Amino acid sequence: MRKNRFSDMTTSIDVLNTLNGGVSEPYLSFQQFDDRREIHVYVPGINKEAIQIEVHKNVLTIFYTIPTQSGEMRVPMPQVVYSKAIPYYIDVIKISAHTDGDGLVVMLPFNERASGYYRNIKLDEA
Repeated sequence: MRKNRFSDMTTSIDVLNTLNGGVSEPYLSFQQFDDRREIHVYVPGINKEAIQIEVHKNVLTIFYTIPTQSGEMRVPMPQVVYSKAIPYYIDVIKISAHTDGDGLVVMLPFNERASGYYRNIKLDEA
C-alpha cells in the first residue's frame, strides 16, 4: 500500500504551526489609480507600527518579525507578507507608506518617464 506523502506533510505542518503558536494570515489588497498603485496591508494580531517596508535593489519587501526563543537568546524571526520585483514604471525614489486604520498603505507612484513614451526604431542598412 502506498502512503500519501502530501497528507503526511500537511499534518506535520499543522502540528508544527500549532506547537509554535501559529501565524496570523496577512490581508493584502491592491488598488490602481491614474498616478499610482497602492498596497493595503493588514496583519491580525500584529501592531501596524511593527510592519517594515524595505526596497533592496529592485525588490519591495513588506515583513514583520516575531521574537523566538533559541536557548537563552531571543531571535527575531522575519515573516514576509509581500516580496516582489518593482516594475520599471514605478518610481522607486518616491515610494511611501502611511498608517490607515488598523493597517498601512504603501503607495507606489508611477515613473513619469516610463509612461507615454513611444519611439519607432529604424533599421540601419549595412
